[in-house]
Amino acid sequence: MDVQTVLQELELLGSERTKKVYMQQGAQEPLFGVATGAMKPIFKKIGYNQALANELYATGNYDAMYLAGMIADPKVMTEADFNRWMEGAYFYMISDFIVAVTLAETDFAQAVSDRWIASGKELYVSAGYSCYCWLLGSRRDEEFDREKLNTMLETVEKTIHSSPDWARYAMNNLVTTVGISYVPLHEKAISAAKNIGTIEVFRGKTKCSVPVAADEIQKAVDKGRIGFKRKNVRC
Repeated sequence: MDVQTVLQELELLGSERTKKVYMQQGAQEPLFGVATGAMKPIFKKIGYNQALANELYATGNYDAMYLAGMIADPKVMTEADFNRWMEGAYFYMISDFIVAVTLAETDFAQAVSDRWIASGKELYVSAGYSCYCWLLGSRRDEEFDREKLNTMLETVEKTIHSSPDWARYAMNNLVTTVGISYVPLHEKAISAAKNIGTIEVFRGKTKCSVPVAADEIQKAVDKGRIGFKRKNVRC
């Protein structure tokens, strides 16, 4: 399949209702409003195809960019590829749920995430912390540096309330994820979550609901899910 054929198929799957929802979340034209689940049959036909993924991402069409993340092959993507994708990520659904998710399947995910977090740029910070969430939720605890994660928790605890909106959202998710999926710092994450308390994130002028990290960790405790790891990062 080529780009134009894929775009035609995506257009047929789009709906005005879904498009409106995506645009309320920050998506911009061009887009068709295709539900994520509706893309899976296209993914099955294409499989992993990095060349096509790059072409789809470059269209700037949100639905095509999302599909690009589904068919991307992290084994052949370079750090330069991810930096280029981040340059085109104009809102959090792209930075955190397309770029960061794909990055989490590489061997250099932590190094790139560290640089993005250090950049101080809102969506880069958001993507960096989100990538750590995907990593912590899928990889063995032994693959992480405990002291490094401990320092990250301390930084989040000190700076979250003064950080930009979507960086703040991802930082809150990191505390939750460490508390649930990284057993060595479970208690530390609980302490940080309690100190952080409730955070608010605004999308434009609209307040966005943010799960309270302490509550989410406790729910996982109650369900016996501490140490939870998912089998796959991408769907």
